[in-house]
Amino acid sequence: MKSKKNLVFLGMMGSGKSTIGSLTAKKLKYNFVDIDKEIEKKLNITIKKIFENKGENYFRKIEEEITLKKLKLNSTVISLGGGAFINKNIKHEVMKNHLSFWLNWDTKILLNRIKNNNKRPLTINTSDNELIDLVKKRSISYSKALYEIKCDNLTKSQIANKIIKIYETN
Repeated sequence: MKSKKNLVFLGMMGSGKSTIGSLTAKKLKYNFVDIDKEIEKKLNITIKKIFENKGENYFRKIEEEITLKKLKLNSTVISLGGGAFINKNIKHEVMKNHLSFWLNWDTKILLNRIKNNNKRPLTINTSDNELIDLVKKRSISYSKALYEIKCDNLTKSQIANKIIKIYETN
């Protein structure tokens, strides 16, 4: 394997970044870092509570600090939070020094996944149209990733294997 760059997964909440990231890391025998989990661990509070108590701006500041620190690790698979790649500092670091993979799903599939999870602060009391707008808006940023993985009709293992194949040819 030539590449020693980290693999960075991005995509909407509900796109499977943590699940696919963890599976990919196991197959590569790499470490796995879920940025949202790291934030919760550091602050000892859920993402939902951070948004409720401190607001999104506070969350984004902590997210940037932790993400930029974790991106310095080697041989690691990193799952970014859904909004992290919007941050210009995070995006710059990922694009410059890592392999980025956008886990892209059909919007209807994402909507079902998002609506079935009440832990996502940006989606509470949000209409389908507002969620569709969020998906469209974020997709513009996600499309800058080095690789887009169309996940519809693939199993978790197939998605991970596809990513590993790309990684091993870099």
